[in-house]
Amino acid sequence: MGRTTTTTPPSRSASEATGRQRAATEATDLQRERILQAATTLFAEQGYAATTMAQIVRKLGVTKPFVYYYFRDKQEIFERLSWRPAVDCFTSMDFPPDDIRPARAKVTEGIERLIRATIAHHPCAVFPYREPQAYRPAYRAAQKKLARHFYDKLCALLEEGRRDGDFDFDDPMVTALAACSLPGFLYTWYRPGGRLTAEETVAALSKLAWRVLGLR
Repeated sequence: MGRTTTTTPPSRSASEATGRQRAATEATDLQRERILQAATTLFAEQGYAATTMAQIVRKLGVTKPFVYYYFRDKQEIFERLSWRPAVDCFTSMDFPPDDIRPARAKVTEGIERLIRATIAHHPCAVFPYREPQAYRPAYRAAQKKLARHFYDKLCALLEEGRRDGDFDFDDPMVTALAACSLPGFLYTWYRPGGRLTAEETVAALSKLAWRVLGLR
């Protein structure tokens, strides 16, 4: 599909370089994932501000130097956890140049991808909605660039689909923002193992999004 796959958030300055670990190996990647998983649980349960590096260390049952070898601070961990879903969500409207399907097919597939990615990355995908103040300006700028990339593509497809007679709406950006706010507010109510399965949630939100877009 030609979509961006990097899971690395925008770089810090040289004075803010990540931990002490530099060369990535399979073993170091596994250790980093272990730290990220433990931090995910704490951030989800008690929030960014209330979570400390000491708590992450205790949850892992390791020493502080172990964690600091891989990450400089908890903000770097939080940004790493948040960047993965940002990339998956905001590249969900990317299609190869030789994809000649009508705009209707691309919009419906892309929005379903967006919803599915938000659910798949729960709870990390909702961190930016819950605590937007936790990120560095450089990170926020990079995420805004990703979002602009997504909405530029979506709005262009919506206008193409409207010309084809497949959508009925007024302002494309307002319509796009309204449709995509549906998965954006999953953080207020969605819980894995809840009344709706992940696929049922995708189906329900997709159906609502089609109404917002005036899908014919």
